[in-house]
Amino acid sequence: MSADTDTIRSAAADAVAAPLDLLLTDAAVGMLRRMNPGGSGLRLAAALATRPRLVAGRGRHLATELARIAVGTSQVQPSRRDRRFADPGWAGNPLLRRAMQAYLAAAQTAEGVVADAGLDGKDAERVGFVLTNLVDALAPSNNPLLNPAAVKAALDTGGGSTLAGLRHFAADMAVPPRVPSMVEPDAFEVGVDLAVTPGSVVLRTPVFELIQYRPATAAVRQVPLLVVPPTINKFYVMDLAPGRSLAEYLVASGLQVFIISWRNPDARHAKWDFGTYGQAVLDAMDAVARITGSEQTALTGACSGGIIAAMVAAHLAYTGQQNRIAAFTLMVTVLDEAEAGLASAVVDERTARMAAAASRARGYLDGRSLAEVFAWLRPNDLIWNYWVNNYLLGRKPPAFDILFWNADTTRMAAGLHRDFLRMGATNALVRPGGATMLGSPVDLGLIDRDTYMVAGITDHICPWQSCYRSTQLLGGRSRFVLSTSGHVAAMVNPPGNEKARYQVAKECPADPQEWLRHAETAHGSWWPDYTGWLAERCGEEQAAPAEPGGGGLAPVGDAPGTYVYDH
Repeated sequence: MSADTDTIRSAAADAVAAPLDLLLTDAAVGMLRRMNPGGSGLRLAAALATRPRLVAGRGRHLATELARIAVGTSQVQPSRRDRRFADPGWAGNPLLRRAMQAYLAAAQTAEGVVADAGLDGKDAERVGFVLTNLVDALAPSNNPLLNPAAVKAALDTGGGSTLAGLRHFAADMAVPPRVPSMVEPDAFEVGVDLAVTPGSVVLRTPVFELIQYRPATAAVRQVPLLVVPPTINKFYVMDLAPGRSLAEYLVASGLQVFIISWRNPDARHAKWDFGTYGQAVLDAMDAVARITGSEQTALTGACSGGIIAAMVAAHLAYTGQQNRIAAFTLMVTVLDEAEAGLASAVVDERTARMAAAASRARGYLDGRSLAEVFAWLRPNDLIWNYWVNNYLLGRKPPAFDILFWNADTTRMAAGLHRDFLRMGATNALVRPGGATMLGSPVDLGLIDRDTYMVAGITDHICPWQSCYRSTQLLGGRSRFVLSTSGHVAAMVNPPGNEKARYQVAKECPADPQEWLRHAETAHGSWWPDYTGWLAERCGEEQAAPAEPGGGGLAPVGDAPGTYVYDH
């Protein structure tokens, strides 16, 4: 894999998940609202009006640089990481070089003007988002008449690349989410290329299927592991291609592994809410206990599934049942959204109500709308990169399992959508009793279990510092692991990648920067560290079960089940 491809895939994976209140709001009310800076734009104008000398200074600097560009003496160059201008034509052709330099100079000036305005955090986030999208869209590399690679492809193919690009464009714009395809719909097949770790569905309810994976070792740990996956997209982010599957790796490490596969809800399930999904986790824990005979379960939650798992753990603690949990894991999960980047800047109770009303009218939030929001959160990597590849060059996008999973969208029940929005807009989980689960006030401080937390340092949308603050919310001891990857790539982090790194420290002080100063860097994947941590908390080894199911529960089908195929 080339460095550029690796960067593209990492960036793509970063955007697959983001702060829920932002994503769920935009998906319901539309991205156009986000493109309007509103009051933040007015405050930007007012701030600049009081700083005329700064604005004039920026303008003079731009005019001077444009003059240098015109006569060919400018030293403006793109970053080495900027793939848009990697083609030699941008540097070799005088006209293209000047177009590129003028664009870069203008972009730097616009960013500098906004920085000079001295906006507060929320206004700066909103204006910065709009500016980034505008600047990225205007790049000359997106213009078929200026992009040298596009012109060359058209000449080499006798216009064939242009016709192919037009066909790709028409196909993408014909159906939601109306953004460039990041992966071909037939690039993979679930159950054939992805989600192929052997196992059985041992419980099917109207809400979920429970998958028990077949042991790969003669002995297994006594305490089973139950994974609560995200409620956005499907469970097999935990079971991607062989060699990249966390489920496969955990099973090979001698753990008894169970994963929930959520049903893809429709209008009939509009009332499903936090209570519905919390009860589903308890039902899965009950089934795991019956099958394994273990009174305890190691509970793991990822992203939105991590939020639900944390609320269930708080419910068990409040009702005196915390001993049912042997260990707790949160993967790329934000419980405290006070400073969660763009989300905390642009989502308030009013917009949350608007978004909830939009999904309530339909009965669910359409996953294709979420896919569109995901893409526009990283436009350079997830829109314009594929715009050039698919439309200007007429090529098919490369096959990538994470992006195939991301395109395999699901709906979200209106009730769950509403509950996530309310919780995020009020940051309810940081206050004891600020939210409830199954009638119990949620107090995360009551969760007195050892907790393993994973975050990604390059996730610019869901900052790792926000994930880290969970160490201060939960009781018990926390082991915080910071991967060098982004949001989803932090989870899909198999051994064997020479570039992989993670950081870990012995203690978790209140200040995340202090933690970072004391953290040590470990080479490779964090998966071996995690399985070692689990082994210490999942009991002694015992003979692996010969057959799936038990305790009155018999297999009802093979993994990956039936719900994963619902569209």
